[in-house]
Amino acid sequence: MILEAKDIHKVYNEGNKALPVLKGVGLNIKKGGFVAITGPSGAGKSTLLHILGGLDFPTSGSVLFDGKDISKINDQKLCKIRNKRIGFVFQFYHLLPEFTVLENVLMPAWISQKPKTKSQKSEIKAQAMELLIQVGLGERLSHFPAQISGGEKQRVALARSLINKPEILFCDEPTGNLDSKSGSDIAALIKKINLENKMAVVLVTHNLELAKSADCIYHLKDGILVN
Repeated sequence: MILEAKDIHKVYNEGNKALPVLKGVGLNIKKGGFVAITGPSGAGKSTLLHILGGLDFPTSGSVLFDGKDISKINDQKLCKIRNKRIGFVFQFYHLLPEFTVLENVLMPAWISQKPKTKSQKSEIKAQAMELLIQVGLGERLSHFPAQISGGEKQRVALARSLINKPEILFCDEPTGNLDSKSGSDIAALIKKINLENKMAVVLVTHNLELAKSADCIYHLKDGILVN
């Protein structure tokens, strides 16, 4: 298993009132597996994904990444895991508007790998260019985010999430802001990446058609995952 969630509870406090969102969630994700988590808006899908990816912590329970409880490691080690071994794609693209398409993809590698020599920088640049070619943006390298469509922005975000060759990719409503054609293209790309790179994928979506790409589909209902 690449990821194991055990008895995850998440409770938010609103004044004197406790608001339970997740109530004993458990799931296992195999290396190279593809899991979809569905459910209506407000069900807690994004909260669960953030906990699984180490962006948030459960009120109780544990998340084991490659056998290690990520809630019990220090911030520095957790940041390393997120930067080098985990990829994220969100509904909102979070591209840096002042950087080109190529520079947006390069950014995570510059941060995590800290290339010092010209050859190291050239190698990373070549990898970023290859990823952009794979997602169909080989002609958009020098464009800025404002100059490309929503579907193209999500392709950039997808390429950026892959630059450090993560072992697992978390996708939070990756087609939520796209038209049906662009959404289908992104879904196909994610499935292709899962199969060709043997990379585990966790996809959060309210789109049941999109969820069919997964090997295993869970539905989040009343704070509990139903298979």
